[in-house]
Amino acid sequence: MSTITKEIQDGISPDRAIEMLKEGNQRFLNKNESERDLHVQVNQTSGGQFPYAAVLSCIDSRVPVELTFDQGIGDIFSARVAGNIINEDILGSIEYACGVAGSKAILVLGHTKCGAVTAACQGVELGNITALLSKVKPAIKEVQERTGQLEVEEVTKSNVNQSIQEIREKSALLSDLEKDGKIKIVGAVYHVEDGHVTFL
Repeated sequence: MSTITKEIQDGISPDRAIEMLKEGNQRFLNKNESERDLHVQVNQTSGGQFPYAAVLSCIDSRVPVELTFDQGIGDIFSARVAGNIINEDILGSIEYACGVAGSKAILVLGHTKCGAVTAACQGVELGNITALLSKVKPAIKEVQERTGQLEVEEVTKSNVNQSIQEIREKSALLSDLEKDGKIKIVGAVYHVEDGHVTFL
């Protein structure tokens, strides 16, 4: 499979970018990954990069984003932070991906059995982890108010939606790109049990 060029990137719509991620996950599930020479792609991308999407995911070692979506070198931007939360640096990174480098979609990817979400639900406080987990609290509150319970997997979904909301509220650049139809922002959950990605 060839590396994405500027011409290919320009021809990908936001909707198509999301479909490409879905198709990649299906190939991964079917054990039918694309044939690609990563060493050739290293050479092909040495002069520039034109990823078609940016994925914000958790640091969890069981969620290898490029593998999960059957992507090669230069195909997607991958921003990772525990709990796939939004902060200034993550937001700036995503703004670069779409506002400067031309990516057409943003995927916020949570995952089942998330340690960060579980720790937040348990009220864990430890060093700098405390401040990070506090960013999951709005999702905890939303689930408790909506269901009257505290179910980790529901908090995971709510946390994905919370991150999407924060992207739109805290980045005028990305919000305007979405309103103009130049990018699409969506959420999904990766299932560590079987590798399947459920789009929300």
